[in-house]
Amino acid sequence: MRRRSKIYAGLAAAIVPVTSVIMALSGTPASAAVGGSGPYPADYETSTTLANHTIFRPQTLPSERLPIVVWGNGGCSANGLSQGNFLREIASHGFLAIANGAPNGSGSTTSQMLTQSIDWAVAENSRQGSKYYNKIDTSKVAVAGFSCGGLEAYAVSNDPRVTTTGIFSSGLLNDADDYQLRRLTKPIAYFVGGPSDIAYPNAMDDWGKLPAGLPAFMGNLNVGHGGTYDQTNGGEFGRVATLYFKWRLKGDTTAGRTFVGADCGLCRSQWSVQQKNLTLDDGTPPTTPPPTTPPPTTPPPTGTPGCTAVYSVQDQWNGGFVANVSVTAGTTALTGWRVTLTLPGGASVSSLWNGVSSGTSGTITVANQSYNGRLAAGQATSFGFQGTGTGSGATASCTGS
Repeated sequence: MRRRSKIYAGLAAAIVPVTSVIMALSGTPASAAVGGSGPYPADYETSTTLANHTIFRPQTLPSERLPIVVWGNGGCSANGLSQGNFLREIASHGFLAIANGAPNGSGSTTSQMLTQSIDWAVAENSRQGSKYYNKIDTSKVAVAGFSCGGLEAYAVSNDPRVTTTGIFSSGLLNDADDYQLRRLTKPIAYFVGGPSDIAYPNAMDDWGKLPAGLPAFMGNLNVGHGGTYDQTNGGEFGRVATLYFKWRLKGDTTAGRTFVGADCGLCRSQWSVQQKNLTLDDGTPPTTPPPTTPPPTTPPPTGTPGCTAVYSVQDQWNGGFVANVSVTAGTTALTGWRVTLTLPGGASVSSLWNGVSSGTSGTITVANQSYNGRLAAGQATSFGFQGTGTGSGATASCTGS
């Protein structure tokens, strides 16, 4: 079950075009960061053969082929410069980034426009006389988008040409759309603005429903729904998105270490990180290789598995709230955990992620999912939920196994 905020639900308007989306999302950045921070100063252009799109590319095309990033804007806006600083930054690192909508365009967009971007890039790469002739790596394609644009990205993520999907502060609005999660077969990454992001509950709900075995990354930076796109070079979201695309589309395993392993680059930062089924593309595990000789056998611990649960309210509004429960293993490793949660009177759970719940009000239990039950001694994980009523005053206790 999902939270369908009246504001956030408005993002769907451009997926099935009806009216313009009414949202206070990013417009054209006041001062574009011309060039970006990468080795290939970038800018944008348009093409008569790709109407209503904005093409971000290195000003001088490098000798290396450009992977493709196609982008849906926040609010499904038809202004291709809505996240211009962010996309210029990505392009400056040797990518062809194509946004839905013309520069300073008006109206709304559709997911089909992302497919048009891919079609155009593939055609230009093979068209003799094009400046992009044999300059584009059409085997490496990312489809991505912010907020409503993330819904557009979901809609075309099953295109066989797509090699990775990026969801930025977005999540499916209805359980009926979960088929879009079940059909995912390529790596996916989420970059969300933390619990204060209006899309946070939906993104976390999607995270809990991803197919088993799918390589996936979840990063939350507590900046809210607006992200950092309008900052110089797209701010922190621009930096991290560029690293992700360098890893997934260029095979840069140094960039990949930002996302992979218990000691990943973002794991040691202000980001809150979750990972599923991630290894570096070269097959090198992100941890220290095992010793070449067997270590001495250590007797198994004799203590009873234990854990602690800490409950906190992340957001509260009139009639509802979002809460998080952090689960930490004690001195003994766990193979599973179960939290007993006693909610205050009048409060109930409407949607929950990263756990399996029994009950919705009063005293409920939440058990681990298949992917977050095994915890080393001292290791922590978490689950969260959206509720109705008031969240303060709940108590939580944990039992390990």
